[in-house]
Amino acid sequence: MKAIKLQGFGGTEQLKLEETDKPKIKADEILVAVKASAINRADIEKRKGNYPSSDFDPVLGLEIAGVVEEAGPEASGWLKGDRVFGLIPSGGYAEYAVINSKLAMSIPDELTYEQAAAVPEVFLTAYQTLHWLGELKQGETVLIHAGASGVGTAAIQLAKQAGATVAVTAGSQEKLDFCKDLGADITINYKKEDFAERLADTGADVILDFVGAPYWDQNIKTLKTDGRMVLIGFLGGTELENVSIMPLLAKRLHVKGTLLSTRTIDYKASLTADLIDNVLPLFETESIKPIVDKVFPLEQVADAHDYMESNKNTGKIVLRVAE
Repeated sequence: MKAIKLQGFGGTEQLKLEETDKPKIKADEILVAVKASAINRADIEKRKGNYPSSDFDPVLGLEIAGVVEEAGPEASGWLKGDRVFGLIPSGGYAEYAVINSKLAMSIPDELTYEQAAAVPEVFLTAYQTLHWLGELKQGETVLIHAGASGVGTAAIQLAKQAGATVAVTAGSQEKLDFCKDLGADITINYKKEDFAERLADTGADVILDFVGAPYWDQNIKTLKTDGRMVLIGFLGGTELENVSIMPLLAKRLHVKGTLLSTRTIDYKASLTADLIDNVLPLFETESIKPIVDKVFPLEQVADAHDYMESNKNTGKIVLRVAE
């Protein structure tokens, strides 16, 4: 099979298209003929060798959409030819990939393979951070940083479905307008405005943050009493200086960090089951939708990485592996 293999940590020149053996499955796994995969920030950091708790993955790619080629004897309910998508630990940049049967989902008829590939990582992350970790309630206000990102566009839609007021930050009017079209109530250009000042009157009950250290003070100011902040990324850095913990005590704040990729199979399986029950029906009724910014053929994966690193995308960047 063809696969994009990482030659070593570094730039996009380390991504090479090669012939390699098909992966072998265990009893509870499914071999998938991959039609589409997608690019994630974690892929960028893994390529550079910066991803926390990560070993060297020769084939990147955390999510796939395709067709069941073979199902192990303990992968009950799956048959050859079934349309399937889901989260995998690595290996998505290839013509065949393996997924644990507990993490596999049937692709709704309304979605193409490319649309389906844009769902698992971002909607699982958005659902987990909003509901499992952020404990978002109807009528509350959530601030979503990087609102035009893959997770951001998913989180906006899920938060609106939950009856929340949604505030977002993004770096251009075009991205902010897109977020507004998805349902965002308050849009803030972080290049021109201080989001803490803009939200001084309303505050936020929940904050989803991908930026890290540079936003710490503003985030803490913005959170209401008993507010919850979920740290998903560290695009701006990880080191804090001269930080007072007094606001954490005074406002009874909760700060949580998460990496979905390092969770156990059972945790991911429970989260996947929740997504199947509570989110997939919304795709079927078109109440929410996957946001695909651009599709690259597999052999142009380096261009896809460059595109993400330039912050040009609104929504997901997808890799077309096969027709």
